[in-house]
Amino acid sequence: MEYSPPPLFKQGASARAKAVICTLLALALLIADSRVHALQLLRQAVGTALYPLQMVALMPRDASNRVVDYFSSLSSVEKENQALRSRQGERAQQLQQAQQLAAENAQLRKLLGVAQRVPVKSVMSEILYDARDQFARKVIMDRGSQHGVATGQPVIDDAGIVGQVTRVFPFTSEVTLLTDKDQAIPVQVLRNGLRSVAYGRGQSGYLDLRFMSSNADIKKGDVLVTSGIDGVYPAGLSVAKVVQVETKSADAFAHIVCEPIAGIDRHTQLLILLVDPSPIARPDDEAAVPNSKADMLSKRRLTESSRDKTREAAKEAVKDNNPEAARKNPQGAGVR
Repeated sequence: MEYSPPPLFKQGASARAKAVICTLLALALLIADSRVHALQLLRQAVGTALYPLQMVALMPRDASNRVVDYFSSLSSVEKENQALRSRQGERAQQLQQAQQLAAENAQLRKLLGVAQRVPVKSVMSEILYDARDQFARKVIMDRGSQHGVATGQPVIDDAGIVGQVTRVFPFTSEVTLLTDKDQAIPVQVLRNGLRSVAYGRGQSGYLDLRFMSSNADIKKGDVLVTSGIDGVYPAGLSVAKVVQVETKSADAFAHIVCEPIAGIDRHTQLLILLVDPSPIARPDDEAAVPNSKADMLSKRRLTESSRDKTREAAKEAVKDNNPEAARKNPQGAGVR
């Protein structure tokens, strides 16, 4: 007895027959499309109908690509930004160094011109650091006794006096600035030649002209230069400019404040004038006076001793009633 499936589960044609039929149909369609182009209109219609579905299917892929491109571009932009910033920092540092070198070159050229104008020998020097004493206005230079520097020599820049060498070591030296409270310099007014002494005011960075009478011929804007009477500072070097003059009827002296002309706190290269710091030889008048006084005193003592002897001789002659002795010593007789 043969088994036959129920009507609901009948399979129809076999799978092999279906494959053959489909293959033949596909070959016929390919031949017709390639030879006659009969399916072009159908293809366009199907493509148009399926385009929205195709775009919907591609949306996840496009979104993922956009996200990847955004983060990759953001990372590349950040790297490029960092590279540009570092390059900008390097360029700014190079520009700053170039400006500093240009300023230093200009300052050295000015100092070279000053060295040629000053009639004394000089040596170029550079500030190493400030002194440790915060209440003093002192700097340490890179030139010492091995370079001819000595205590008392003046230090200048292209504008005027900066200070004076106060201590010397073999390879370095200490310079006390003009504005130090213990520093003083003989000056004179360039306009009329009035002489005075300028004293430093310490941390304020200014100078004082002390003991100037209230009616002194000095006014705001006058330029002070070295007078040269001390034998250390060459005459004619710029020192300061008068910025304030106060006179009161109750005060015997005027209050005069001056501002240094030199760049005391601005320059690192300075010029040390190698002048002889020893004082100028002067006639020894003071030694001659005590000698003359001693001579006069010795003569006076001799005169007094001779008078005493004469008086004693006269007294003895009177006692002895010897008129001849009295006649020989008339001074003693007169004394009696």
